[in-house]
Amino acid sequence: MIVDLIGFGIVMPVLPYLVKSQGATGTQLGVIAMGYAAAQLVCAPLWGRLSDRIGRRPVMLLTIAGTALSLLALGFATSLPWILAARVLSGAFAANISVASAYVADVTDDSERTRWMGLLGASFGVGFVLGPAIGGLLAPYGYGVPMFAAAGLAAANWLHALVALREPEERVAAAPAEGVVAGRFGELRDPVVRRLCVANLVFSIAVTQLETMFQYFMADRFGWDAREVAFVLVGMAIVMGGVQGGAMKALSRRFSERSLVSGGSALRALAFLAMTGMPTVALLLLPLGLAAVGRGVAQPALMSLASLAAPPARRGTGVGRFPAAAPL
Repeated sequence: MIVDLIGFGIVMPVLPYLVKSQGATGTQLGVIAMGYAAAQLVCAPLWGRLSDRIGRRPVMLLTIAGTALSLLALGFATSLPWILAARVLSGAFAANISVASAYVADVTDDSERTRWMGLLGASFGVGFVLGPAIGGLLAPYGYGVPMFAAAGLAAANWLHALVALREPEERVAAAPAEGVVAGRFGELRDPVVRRLCVANLVFSIAVTQLETMFQYFMADRFGWDAREVAFVLVGMAIVMGGVQGGAMKALSRRFSERSLVSGGSALRALAFLAMTGMPTVALLLLPLGLAAVGRGVAQPALMSLASLAAPPARRGTGVGRFPAAAPL
């Protein structure tokens, strides 16, 4: 997942400028971002369900290969419809985070689940430290160049997964567990799962509001380009990765998952409110850092609650209701 997310991180700071180079408005950028997110929304539970039936490994191999092809298509894009189509494909295959989360849930004890979900979340931090930095350094050579680099990384990742990735031994055969309501949306009849889905939906809407327009905001208010924005994203990723990779072990022992979700969400709300009034980049970095801390605390706890609420035989499907938002 780290290598996969490095590739995604390469694209993230460059894509809005690629779209803008085609004459796109903020609204059109929003449509492209919506296409990516909609594909994740649709495909995350589908990949999760398929992995329950045929195994985690084959689904991961399929989605990593699809990621490589979609990034290659993005690098060759010469029009807005082409960019939109490539991003929809990327979103569909990037929804494999649900399968990776189910894999982690398969091989960890319930008592350690939040800690290990935090380490999986830390892969976002590592990916988005290296990815935006690479993207920012390659952007001056043309906006397509970072996309080709990301596609190459995804192809290398597929080869590595083909050799090294094994099916988890603890994965339960995908027959409906006793007491589980069958059907595509059967899990949503459980009030606990339903509340978790609503919480994650609200959380993700807040995240994507910022992530979609952040580069345009920085360009219009401060005149920053892709390279400069990339290193702001790197800083946020370092903060988030530090929280998820280091602090989550201690936090998960001291606080419940519910408390972590509430506290992390409150931090993000305060940070988002403060961002609009910051007159300089130096002051803007303070609420951005606070937002990264809030994301680092809340997201692993949400994923842990989702995995605990799902029965083992339908864990991939259950976690698939929680497609991960991009890590701004």
